Amino acid sequence: MGCNHDCSACSSDCKSNNKDNLYEELNRYSNVGKVIGVVSGKGGVGKSLVTSMLAVAFNRRGKRTAVLDADITGPSIPKAFGITQRCMGSDEGILPVESETGIKLMSLNLLLDNETDPVVWRSPMITGTVKQFWTDVVWGDIDYMFVDMPPGTGDVPLTVFQSLPLDGIVVVASPQELVSMIVEKAVKMANMMDVPVLGIVENMSYFSCPDCGKKHSVFGESHIEEIAEKYGTLLLAQLPIDPLLASSVDNGRIEMFEGNYLEEAANEIEKILK
Repeated sequence: MGCNHDCSACSSDCKSNNKDNLYEELNRYSNVGKVIGVVSGKGGVGKSLVTSMLAVAFNRRGKRTAVLDADITGPSIPKAFGITQRCMGSDEGILPVESETGIKLMSLNLLLDNETDPVVWRSPMITGTVKQFWTDVVWGDIDYMFVDMPPGTGDVPLTVFQSLPLDGIVVVASPQELVSMIVEKAVKMANMMDVPVLGIVENMSYFSCPDCGKKHSVFGESHIEEIAEKYGTLLLAQLPIDPLLASSVDNGRIEMFEGNYLEEAANEIEKILK
């Protein structure tokens, strides 16, 4: 009675005001457990790297793992895993490509004739594609899905927040002075969308000299611990500048990288989501 159909300003607990109604329906041949978004306030901080490493970390734990690459105009997930084959289809939908160790991947680069072809699309086509990666891809049984989002707080992150049942997000940052503002934007967006922030991963935190072992703060002294405390979230990890890690990604061998930089982060995420 007296409904003005503006659910955003309504406190009534009714069916129409249930945010689950906004979620896109998952492909009927799929069963996805936990969905984790990996976000950043700006580009170039290693968001796709962290997404790939988290997927590898959980896969090594025996979890059935997948990566949905929502960075439609700048997809880099297939490159990190060394995937060059194209996706196939069936009567059930689009079939994701499996990596060498069994991680299921879906990215626009797996649909293009040439991986270097630019995606010159307007926003409705981009956001529609992200939704189709959820509704039309036959994911099968997945324990943990990681969604690699484009940087910022624009259309695609908003679409993911509203259309996919996110269990939480991981924020990726770098140790620069403006990181506080950038992290705050990502955290505030998550709070607005009522999605938990699982923690922060700082990339490029330091470089360890191979000769003397001393750590050098190439991008300035980190304040990420204070930032995490300020916003009431965890500092999940601080990743070093590691040439071997960079080489593993460039050569499509992220699954073979032996470093365990995100092992404790995986522990914390699994603990929180339990």
